[in-house]
Amino acid sequence: MHIPDGFIPLSQAAIYALIALIFVARSLRWAREEFGEVPLLATLAAGIFAIQALNIPIPWGTSGHMTGGVLAAILLGSPWGGVLILTLVLVVQALFFADGGITVLGANILNMGVISSFLGYYTYLALRGRVGVAGASLAGAWLGLVAAALATALELAIAGTFPLREGLLFMGMYHAVIGLVAEGALTALVVTTVLRVSPEILPARAREVA
Repeated sequence: MHIPDGFIPLSQAAIYALIALIFVARSLRWAREEFGEVPLLATLAAGIFAIQALNIPIPWGTSGHMTGGVLAAILLGSPWGGVLILTLVLVVQALFFADGGITVLGANILNMGVISSFLGYYTYLALRGRVGVAGASLAGAWLGLVAAALATALELAIAGTFPLREGLLFMGMYHAVIGLVAEGALTALVVTTVLRVSPEILPARAREVA
């Protein structure tokens, strides 16, 4: 799902960067005002970095993989946490591992950090009372991942890099499967396990909404 350099014109990438910057600035403000669990942030960032290492090539797309934004948002009790964690991970990947372009960093943050975290987290909140924490975690993670993949396909189509229909089909299809058997299942497993075994490591907000 990481968009490489050259796949989006600089003029278009600048728009995504500006939008992403607004969200990143707000996530930093959230971290300063409401969150002080640095070890938890570091642990989540390292774990998400690791799960994103497995990439699956996708026809008419970039790559298929987990993102971890919804997992971070649920465990931190805020979608701003997901934005912050994914921003840190994506910056390191782009600068040091050439995984995702530097000029399109804003688009990657917007897709995997903002769209995935917000949509997935609020889906989790909406469903947890009806289907339980595990079901809501799985559904939120699945929807967040698929939405981020479709947003990537749309951006690439606007840029003229890939055709829209094929991009939506393959990015959506691959990530629908990844979101169910990997992202969703892992998110549900981690969230339920942490809440059962060590809920004290989570911030109060995360325990309240669980």
